[in-house]
Amino acid sequence: MPITPTPHIWMNGELVPWESAQIHVLSHTLHYGTGVFEGIRAYETANGPAIFRLTEHIERLFNSARILNMPMPYSSAEIIQACKDVVADSGLNSCYLRPIAYFGYGEMGLSTRHCKTDIAIAAWPWGAYLGDDAATAGVRLKISSWQRHDHNIMPPASKTTGNYVNSTLAKMEAIAAGYDEAVMLNNAGLVSECSGENIFVGIGDVVLTPPTSAGALKGITQDTVTQLAKDFGIKVAVGELSRSDLYTADEIFVVGTAAEVSAVNSVDERRIDCPGPATKTIAEAYAEVVRGKIAKYRRWNELTS
Repeated sequence: MPITPTPHIWMNGELVPWESAQIHVLSHTLHYGTGVFEGIRAYETANGPAIFRLTEHIERLFNSARILNMPMPYSSAEIIQACKDVVADSGLNSCYLRPIAYFGYGEMGLSTRHCKTDIAIAAWPWGAYLGDDAATAGVRLKISSWQRHDHNIMPPASKTTGNYVNSTLAKMEAIAAGYDEAVMLNNAGLVSECSGENIFVGIGDVVLTPPTSAGALKGITQDTVTQLAKDFGIKVAVGELSRSDLYTADEIFVVGTAAEVSAVNSVDERRIDCPGPATKTIAEAYAEVVRGKIAKYRRWNELTS
């Protein structure tokens, strides 16, 4: 999906013009994938633009950096405020927000010991990642031939830029085969996650989502959906899933900041009822919660001013 420029990008403490937000070709992260990032959304609310679960996203950003042993030159409070400043500066009521920390120019070679950490934050308009009608019409999933990272190969708990080569290969394979998204299995053959979303599978009276031990990212949208489901009387559990569980599921949906809540209508050409009752309830609730329409959850809507 093409990016629509906004006036400025925050880089190392200041807002710079969009077209001037550049890095050197010998930046370490460009060569070795040693960056960490977040995907965050701001939504229009009755009280103005609000960034959804901003604090939790920045906490995860810092945890990702800690896993990579990446020193952060700003505090989490400073990055949270910078995110708010970027959204306010953009003039957008709703937008996608991308903070990224990366090792910049100055050292080359695999060691990052003497590399300086740079941080940038950009915002731009971005619609639903899997399509505007994904919550109702659903998307087509393909089991990927690409295996999800093992914990001792690449740390899946960190949103590391290099990790997403794995996801990109799976996504491109799925699109080339005529599907919308890929499901990735781990080295034990169990379901981990999609290329960019956590997955929920309805079997009988319970909705299951894979554990982090399966290689799934600990998703913030996954956590939001889990809390909403429980509040609406939907049984949710963390549990292992096989590919056969996907083929025989009563309903499936995938979730992520970019994808929001998207229904699934098939897996490897096996039809899935779409949208299922849990999917419909959660998707509708999520759309209201992120826009600050349900008072109980407004603590998650962080106003930009």
